[in-house]
Amino acid sequence: MSDDKNLNNCFYKDLDTNFEKACELAGKDFSHEELVNMLKNGTIPEKQISALKFDFVSSENDAKLLIDNLTGCDGKIREAVASKIYQLLVADKCSAKFFIPYSDVFADASIDINGNICRLIADSVVFLKSYDAFSKSYAKKLIEFALQALQELDKFIFRDKKYVINKQLFKLYWCLEGLSNFYEFEDINTIKQILEKCSNISEYTIREKTAKISVISPEFAEIKEKLKNDTNYYVRQICL
Repeated sequence: MSDDKNLNNCFYKDLDTNFEKACELAGKDFSHEELVNMLKNGTIPEKQISALKFDFVSSENDAKLLIDNLTGCDGKIREAVASKIYQLLVADKCSAKFFIPYSDVFADASIDINGNICRLIADSVVFLKSYDAFSKSYAKKLIEFALQALQELDKFIFRDKKYVINKQLFKLYWCLEGLSNFYEFEDINTIKQILEKCSNISEYTIREKTAKISVISPEFAEIKEKLKNDTNYYVRQICL
């Protein structure tokens, strides 16, 4: 690694250098092998651009390389990888089979702090729904996250900082988004328990997401009827 790179975060020292490097890379063509190498060993700009240019997934190694950069790294890389996974699954549905082993990573990415990543992953995992092993594992993990968020919210009092509460609400919102497509892979009574608790949360966006799930299946009819009388117009409209 050259001296003008920061060893602590694999970024160049200043914004101008990073921008120039990203522009330089964006204008170049790379072989698949070069993209793989940059995504494995590159700086943040190099990994970001290589993810955006990643051309296909034809093996478990290709899929794992993307998955390895979907969580636990810089947000620019995570968002680029999430975007690329979605694009690849749309373009080649057969590539979905290579992502089956990574349900836990997809679940973690589903509640990323970046809402754009959450949306991209929520849209991506739909292409994996036909694989039961993935779907059961993914739904189970979302249930765990949702129950954890609800437990944390139950502990909060008025004096708690709002951003701490909002973090759990954000997490819960995206768990509900994921479960709206995968609820049938988990115990229906557990889903009902979560929806019932969510129907009483003061943040209307959680109740709105709960309402959207309640109209999917007759199993949730009681919750749907309850939310028909919600104080929020948008929540009520969903259930009418």
